[in-house]
Amino acid sequence: MVSEADRARLAALDERIAKAKGAQEPVSNPQGDHYSQAQLAWRMVIELVAGLTIGFGIGYGLDWAFGTMPVFLVLFIFAGLAAGVKTMLRSAREVQEKTVAEATKRGEDGRGR
Repeated sequence: MVSEADRARLAALDERIAKAKGAQEPVSNPQGDHYSQAQLAWRMVIELVAGLTIGFGIGYGLDWAFGTMPVFLVLFIFAGLAAGVKTMLRSAREVQEKTVAEATKRGEDGRGR
């Protein structure tokens, strides 16, 4: 039979083991699956360049088809720039909304406690 002293020693041993396991757990990445700042910056640059390139292509194609060289090219480059900036702002807003939602989910102190 197990005495009270043995039970107390086993409980203390279980507590020490639990503390040791907790200390060995790896520290999680504070950003988790989120985009790093560099990834976000590259995403925005690519969105802007894609808008400009598509605008250039459409403008050049229309100018070539109609024989009016700089008119549509200039108009669609500006339209592509506007579309690229709009897409960049939408991406930034999306990332900001995710960050705010997770901060409120973790609590006010930001430590998840």
